Amino acid sequence: MTQRGRAGARPGGRPQGRRTRPEPDTRSTPVAPRVDLTAARARLREVIEPVVAKAGYDLEDLTVSRAGRRFVVRIMIDADGGIGLDDVAVVSREISEALDLADEQGGELLAGEYQLEVGSPGVDRPLTQPRHWRRNVGRLVEVGGLTGRVVRTDETGVELDVDGTARVLPFAELGPGRVQIEFKRMDEADFGDEDADDDEEDEGEGEE
Repeated sequence: MTQRGRAGARPGGRPQGRRTRPEPDTRSTPVAPRVDLTAARARLREVIEPVVAKAGYDLEDLTVSRAGRRFVVRIMIDADGGIGLDDVAVVSREISEALDLADEQGGELLAGEYQLEVGSPGVDRPLTQPRHWRRNVGRLVEVGGLTGRVVRTDETGVELDVDGTARVLPFAELGPGRVQIEFKRMDEADFGDEDADDDEEDEGEGEE
């Protein structure tokens, strides 16, 4: 979900008429103001995190980057059971309103126009927090050179099924985990329609 911040937004200029002979532009090119992105990210988090928490979600990531003279604010939110597009749209609107209010009350959080992007993490998101592991019970993961299926989690660690062997790993000893993409084997797929076609052929041969 993408929204455009109103802070510092300026309308674009009108296109110039065509000239028969190009003339050098003696005007200096405007330079975008320098902004401490680390400090800006901290200010934005102070406004955004309470809004996300009030909506019942976790703020998984917040980044600020430049795209020309515009800033791009990317926010990743998540929850147990996942988050749908409608939920993302609602939270995005609430965050945008909170940022506008913060600008009005205390000055611009970012010196210029910004684009707000709100979404949920994909399966390539590293598993770094206990809640990440909890939300991936049943999935195949790779961590610290081990590949296994997440059987369960508790407040202390994770139990993995590694080739039929249970491995209990404390959170304190876990590095970032990665969910592994699984594809169903062809010989395990259900080709029910094909079996039905075979039966029809057998019946046809019997009638002859």
